[in-house]
Amino acid sequence: MKDYSNINEGSKIPKYRQIINNIIAEIHKGNLKKGQKIPSINETSFEYYLSRDTVEKAYNELRRRGIIISVRGKGFYVNDTVGIDKLKILLIFNKISAYKKIIYNNIVKTLGENAVIDLKIHNYDAVTFENFIDGGLDYYNYVMVMPHFDESEERIQNLLKKIPKEKLILLDKKIENFDGANGCVYQDFQNDIYDALGKAMDLLKKYEHFYLIFPEEENEYYCEEISWGFRNFCLHKKLNFKILHDLPEGEISKGDVFVLIRETDLVGLIKKARDQKLIPGKDLGLISYNETPMKEVLCDGISVITTDFEKMGKAAAKMILNKEFSTIRNEFLFIQRNTL
Repeated sequence: MKDYSNINEGSKIPKYRQIINNIIAEIHKGNLKKGQKIPSINETSFEYYLSRDTVEKAYNELRRRGIIISVRGKGFYVNDTVGIDKLKILLIFNKISAYKKIIYNNIVKTLGENAVIDLKIHNYDAVTFENFIDGGLDYYNYVMVMPHFDESEERIQNLLKKIPKEKLILLDKKIENFDGANGCVYQDFQNDIYDALGKAMDLLKKYEHFYLIFPEEENEYYCEEISWGFRNFCLHKKLNFKILHDLPEGEISKGDVFVLIRETDLVGLIKKARDQKLIPGKDLGLISYNETPMKEVLCDGISVITTDFEKMGKAAAKMILNKEFSTIRNEFLFIQRNTL
């Protein structure tokens, strides 16, 4: 019997999942063809010293996903309707948010019927990410990763090196001094905020105090380069500024202007302004980080500094479609609206 379901005893991946991954990988490589018979549950169980329940669980999952079919009295066959010829892409985000959905939707839309995409979320956790990539990458043509972790650069690089370079595309963040990715579409967080605030400088001049609300949360990670770029901008422009981790307690003052990273802080500041009868764009300034559709209508339009999430998704997908891989700094924008 051909080695369709070899098992790694030391892997963190459950054995039934390894069987699934290995059979799918063999289909993708062309070693298993449409309509070809695969070993029976008993044969696989005997050959690899696995319990029958483990193999049956794997085959049931493969059947549920339409990858194999069973023919009564004959056995199991590769399903002739499975999209074998489509690109297989593993997309790993750090979290789900409104702007991550924009990236995802544009990747899906651009690739169209050419690809099957599996989306996973690592939630800034290196162990979770490692489990995603450990032992299950043969199936995928490409792995797109948002490498936002609260870990050392060395730890991040070591994790990413587990992914073959020809498969790896980084999204949203570039890892300095790392040459293990085939492509990258990234934000230059420090310089992006500096340049975007420069475009708003004439509007900022009417305010007296400039605040960045930069969160520090145990279970969420924000790129520190954002605060570096903000600080550099304020120092170079000789602005009166502070970087806070939360909204100021008590009342805010007329003449203040805020850059807000979190959506919750955006809502909190709007409530404070409303309670104090301060008008955004007149009595105080408000700039939100990262564009979402909601910000076009909230307060008759929230001023925003943001990367172009649509372009990021499209650029990454086009690399795959065109097989032209490079490192691209994504466009960053200042969108003037009612609150500045």
